[in-house]
Amino acid sequence: MAKRTGLLATKLGMTRLFDAAGKHVPVTVLKLDNCQVTAVRTKEKDGYSAVQIGVGKAKVKNVSKAMRGHFAKAKVEPKQKLVEFRVSEDAMLEIGAELSVEHFVPGQYVDVTATTIGKGFAGVMKRYKFGGLRATHGVSVSHRSHGSTGQRQDPGRVFKNMKMAGHMGATRVTTLNVEVVGVDPDMSLILIRGAIPGAEGGYVQVRDAVKRKLPKEAPLPAGFKTATAA
Repeated sequence: MAKRTGLLATKLGMTRLFDAAGKHVPVTVLKLDNCQVTAVRTKEKDGYSAVQIGVGKAKVKNVSKAMRGHFAKAKVEPKQKLVEFRVSEDAMLEIGAELSVEHFVPGQYVDVTATTIGKGFAGVMKRYKFGGLRATHGVSVSHRSHGSTGQRQDPGRVFKNMKMAGHMGATRVTTLNVEVVGVDPDMSLILIRGAIPGAEGGYVQVRDAVKRKLPKEAPLPAGFKTATAA
């Protein structure tokens, strides 16, 4: 089965739709911004097959000399963000090809990867949903603490991976099997059912679900942007 490239989109936020039965459907809105192929990796040259995707438009003064040469070789404008997707050999794309939101079809399931919102240093009640200690009967000043972290003289240490207070968020997270409710080619929007990781304005990687079959309607090797699409 062909393994297609994914897309790199910007998370705009959440809204809601109503289906034919009038049922409320919460959706996350993703926008595609000049999503183009900037490089390809082949087994003959690189040892694996992949496609490098770039989105956005970066100012030339903010791009390094090496990256300027990279974009010039691909004959595309400098991009703000680059990401690489592994693909099968029969799903390779040409450098400079621009992808459309129609790469995905309504009803298809996708996997979404993004960096979660950073929460800073958090206690165990916020970070791991601990219940905290008792409100009275001997507990003083430490109601939101995690309590005991170990045993006695044996083993005499705290085991690794113990749930304790610490840095929360700002980690790479992948959410599997989320449904594509719809796409809007004119506005370059993808509507995903429910919430997905990442902050508003952040970049989100969207690829075909690895645990679901690719719909027959999905374009191969990819959904390209036509001249008539805005």
